[in-house]
Amino acid sequence: MSKNKLSVEPYKGVRDFYPEDQAFLNWLFKTIRGEVERVGYVEYHASVLEPAELYKAKGADNEEIVNEQSYIFTDRGGREVALRPEMTPTVARMVAARRRELGFPLRLYSIPNVFRYERPQRGRLREHWQLNIDLFGSKSPIADAEVITVAYRIMTALGARESDFKIQVGSRQAINTIAQESGLSGVQTKQLFGLLDRRAKMSEVDFDLELKKLGVNKSLLSPKNVPDDIAQMLQDFRAAGINNIEYDPSVVRGFAYYTGTVFEVFDTHKENNRALFGGGRYDNLTALFDDEPLPGVGFGMGDVTIRDFLAVRGLIPPYTPTTHLYLAVTAPELAARASALADGLRKAGVNVAVDFGERKLGDQIKAAAKHKIPWLIVVGEDELASGVYQVKNLETGAAEPVALADLAGFFKK
Repeated sequence: MSKNKLSVEPYKGVRDFYPEDQAFLNWLFKTIRGEVERVGYVEYHASVLEPAELYKAKGADNEEIVNEQSYIFTDRGGREVALRPEMTPTVARMVAARRRELGFPLRLYSIPNVFRYERPQRGRLREHWQLNIDLFGSKSPIADAEVITVAYRIMTALGARESDFKIQVGSRQAINTIAQESGLSGVQTKQLFGLLDRRAKMSEVDFDLELKKLGVNKSLLSPKNVPDDIAQMLQDFRAAGINNIEYDPSVVRGFAYYTGTVFEVFDTHKENNRALFGGGRYDNLTALFDDEPLPGVGFGMGDVTIRDFLAVRGLIPPYTPTTHLYLAVTAPELAARASALADGLRKAGVNVAVDFGERKLGDQIKAAAKHKIPWLIVVGEDELASGVYQVKNLETGAAEPVALADLAGFFKK
């Protein structure tokens, strides 16, 4: 018989969210929403299904995602459909669709789930939730600074100290200038960007050899050669009290649609020393849909890497169930009267779960403890007759008598 049973494991690379996991996700989303909405960003959303051509049309910049990482299938109508691997093309489509109706600068955010067929590993799964922040319609360097500041404020709102992470800012414009001054062709310029993007994953000796092959003087890529616009930005950040930010010419981001300032947020913990998320400026995200340039700047932040960041520091908040009180009943025939008692408390703002008395009283109490519900009342004939209930703290085991008229107030103090 057992060999015919289905597996209880989820699909490889995705997660089940039991109440404690979902509580963390809810807390994360609530914290994020509080920070981004404080700066004027408004939430949007869209279907997880998109026409596959939306990603294929991005060309060479998206080949790996389309050919190796996307979940693409043909629907019953013969249309090629994809589970979204990223939110960027979707928001570009949405903005292009109502461009004349929208006010600019336009501040948008979303926290969608995205899907990529990758090898599951630490910090990377086949499905995750990702905050997307986009500011459309401004070329101002202050817009770049605002987006980076939002990233900083999210990190601190999650409990991080400045020493827990660092923000590294790069400039694709500066690298293009170096490529031009070094006489690089278009192909070689692309190779230089790819080399810089891989730098952290290779030895400095190998990096120097590859750089020499391209004919680029390494001194041009010194962190001391800070572009003027980046230097001013860093000065403004420090004046605002943000000190864990620096220029790093190796930060270029992998996608070619980034055109100006780019940045990445890194974890400084020795057990999780890695890039957490990043973003930057793009000249025309809506180019697939219209010919009128629309500048923007933004970033994406995944929940998996952020959870790892919080976990190594003990910053994940303890699970607190939304149910305040559990009513155990001494006999099944008392379940209806216990439900009536619960309804009265619920109207007063107390979240109450009621057992139906189908198990022994001890098992009911164990169930409440497994749910991590903090308070318990046993409802029996004596309690219903007297109107006095023993309210038990399931963490400490202490109990105290409380009259029916005072029950709601007890849970609000």
